[in-house]
Amino acid sequence: MMVDCIIQARMGSSRLPGKVLMKVDSKNTILDSMLNQLKYSKLIDRTIIDEAQSEASSHSSFQREYCAQFTDGSDSYFSAKKMHECTIPNGQGPTTKNNYDYITTFLPSTFPSGTEVEIFSFSALEKAWNESNLPSEREHVTPYIHRNPKKFKISNFENDIDLSKFSWAVDEKDDLSLVQKIVSRVNHEPILINDILTILENEPKIFEINLNVNRNAGNEKSEKEDIEFLKNKENQSE
Repeated sequence: MMVDCIIQARMGSSRLPGKVLMKVDSKNTILDSMLNQLKYSKLIDRTIIDEAQSEASSHSSFQREYCAQFTDGSDSYFSAKKMHECTIPNGQGPTTKNNYDYITTFLPSTFPSGTEVEIFSFSALEKAWNESNLPSEREHVTPYIHRNPKKFKISNFENDIDLSKFSWAVDEKDDLSLVQKIVSRVNHEPILINDILTILENEPKIFEINLNVNRNAGNEKSEKEDIEFLKNKENQSE
């Protein structure tokens, strides 16, 4: 079975537009850095860059060549599978052994924000694509799956140590500053969580850069959009 990894490269981020093409060092963008990291995975056969929610006019030639452009996250993932004739991973090891539909690392989270992983079968993606309606479920692809545990066989992979209080996700400018500092202090690839924890131990001050970033801002925005969607739907039915 071929295992494909899809990177959701969102140029249309409302808090930090175009963030995937922002530089983490003198040569590499965030997207470059992610691709460099993934090269070291022994579980991935192929990587697909999915550029959801972007305007074609803002794309570089690199993006136009390598990114799939569709209307929303759910449609984009589903179309990427069809387009590339790939198998969205059922996963390796315990994923296939136990026949899970979906495995993630944040139900609950024990890894730092920015290191989340989701593994799902194409059949689960197809079911979510056919049945989901809420804006949050269309945009973020997998919420429909983990909101419906009776319809899907779900598992969560937990870290040995709870590191969920840390974050090196890039949502705002302060996050990018932190990641740039991390990259400048590690002179090898891949950069592992333990490398970052060593920096944290030696230079804890630099991790204060993004302490004020609201990690729940995206969820709050999605919740408002869902409420508005349901209100409009209710008004239309009256």
